Amino acid sequence: MSFVLEDLPYAYDALAPYMSAETLEYHHDKHHLAYVTNGNNLLKDSGLEGKSLEEIVKESYGTNPGLFNNAGQHLNHLHFWKWMKPNGGGTALPSLIQKKINEDLGGYDKFRADFIQAGVTQFGSGWAWLAVKDGKLEVMKTPNGENPLVFGAVPVLGVDVWEHSYYIDYRNARPKYLEAFVDNLVNWEYVEELLEKAV
Repeated sequence: MSFVLEDLPYAYDALAPYMSAETLEYHHDKHHLAYVTNGNNLLKDSGLEGKSLEEIVKESYGTNPGLFNNAGQHLNHLHFWKWMKPNGGGTALPSLIQKKINEDLGGYDKFRADFIQAGVTQFGSGWAWLAVKDGKLEVMKTPNGENPLVFGAVPVLGVDVWEHSYYIDYRNARPKYLEAFVDNLVNWEYVEELLEKAV
């Protein structure tokens, strides 16, 4: 397979004021495109050309760092754009994700605090995640382009805490960016769709 940059599922200005058109243009059109271009170059002659993106990520982890970094970031970003929507966030969650957050994570308020804290405390570049491992939801964080898949978990929600994801809009205030993401941007219907496949 080859990596392809998909169009955003909304207009560049659709997530304002929480994420600006300028941020989305740079993040999607420059950063994500670079992962796609570099990933395709590194995929050639890697022996993984016929694999799915998820398989490429898992099989290149620890063996082909250049390919892993670009494939991982491509996978992460394909979902990241879908994990957001205009008028997203809030506390009215679909039934399955609400039930699992209550059972596994101690309720929405605790999940929100733990998820934001994971993003705030991820030193340097990386991601904060809500993932399914052994049938239960867990809040996780990973450095750089790592994905919970390489640790035997399935991500159902992730937020990019690389500076290019928020610096134009929030400067160095990563906590404010994470609060805005959870409260105003999360596409809980997409999270629910991924959760249904993972449990």
